[in-house]
Amino acid sequence: MSLEHHNKAAEAHDHAAKAHRTAAEHHGKGDHSKAGEHSSAAHKHSETAHKHSTDAHSQSQGKK
Repeated sequence: MSLEHHNKAAEAHDHAAKAHRTAAEHHGKGDHSKAGEHSSAAHKHSETAHKHSTDAHSQSQGKK
């Protein structure tokens, strides 16, 4: 199960990175409303990644 959490965390990190890049693009174009939307999405993906990372770490610690 730990591997599954690591993979889900990696996927969420990828989504967060993409949303951050998109937010930066919109910010650079002066579209601050869209930049804010993508920043919020990035934050949600980061929270998901953190949850899966924490779960993976907890399971790894339990197997030692």
